[in-house]
Amino acid sequence: MEDRETLPNRNAWKVGFTPQAEIWNGRLAMLGFVVALGIQLVSSDGVLGILGL
Repeated sequence: MEDRETLPNRNAWKVGFTPQAEIWNGRLAMLGFVVALGIQLVSSDGVLGILGL
């Protein structure tokens, strides 16, 4: 087992096709889904209906 100091920081903000960027992409996608679901539950229209699309 490796020391914690030698492991890469999984929460680092890195640009490009890195594991850290994919973790942040997934987190932000989950957040967007929850926000869209909340908008759907609170209003009678969905996100696209509110935007007029």
